[in-house]
Amino acid sequence: MTPGVLAGRAALITGASQGLGLAIAQAYVRAGASVVLCARDPQMLEQARVATVALAGPDQRVLTQVADVAQPADVERLAAGALKAFPQLHILVNNAGIYGPKGLIEEVDWAEWARAIEINLYGSILACRAVLPHFKASHYGKIIQLSGGGATNPLPRLSAYAASKAAIVRFAETLAEEVRADGIDVNSIAPGALNTRLLDEVLEAGPEKVGQVFYERMVKLKAEGGTPLERGADLAVFLASAASDGLTGKLISAVWDPWETLPNHRAELAQTDIYTLRRIVPKDRGQRWGDE
Repeated sequence: MTPGVLAGRAALITGASQGLGLAIAQAYVRAGASVVLCARDPQMLEQARVATVALAGPDQRVLTQVADVAQPADVERLAAGALKAFPQLHILVNNAGIYGPKGLIEEVDWAEWARAIEINLYGSILACRAVLPHFKASHYGKIIQLSGGGATNPLPRLSAYAASKAAIVRFAETLAEEVRADGIDVNSIAPGALNTRLLDEVLEAGPEKVGQVFYERMVKLKAEGGTPLERGADLAVFLASAASDGLTGKLISAVWDPWETLPNHRAELAQTDIYTLRRIVPKDRGQRWGDE
């Protein structure tokens, strides 16, 4: 992205102490934005702040706030703190997420399963609820939701993750329609297969928990290094910038989709279900049956 493309903008980023969240925060700062980083671990959050502030210019601010996005009171304090620091907040990035328990649905710990839904799904929705009044008053805002393979493919033995990610993409599509007239864009990112702590969790769990096929795929991913974090971060910069104004309600792959050129197709995208979750019928796969 062009240097300075986010100059003068302020962003709130959850799950920003490591991995893709931190990569997005640092990409935003390099692009000229000020940021509020949120995570649960204060020590890791401080380390992220130090690393990120080193990239900031004199007119940029890098702030942090410890919060658990699954707790409504924490999210309200987080949003209030961000809005106190930045009278105009432009961007919300919902990156905080966990895999949750690994194993067969009837065997996993139910409290852990529900906790994954609370963080991945409820946490994203709570953050949206907290900033939407401000975005609506400003008649402008960018909401960016991190998705993943769980939204578009079954993930046996990772059912909480898959269910929550599919749900949040449909929520983002729905919210996009609710706020279309308010100048607020809501989009989801599929960042690709990343070599992060989530991958390490799968490898640690082993094939007996996550299944042999998925485990072997993750071993190969670890060896090959995975999708660079920068690819997803660059897409997050694009979706936070004025270049993407009017592009909304989409699930965009950082790896496979030509997102750099999407502004050229803004009108067509606004009138189609391209880059959305939809039911597949026989004719979509070249079959003639089912339409009689």
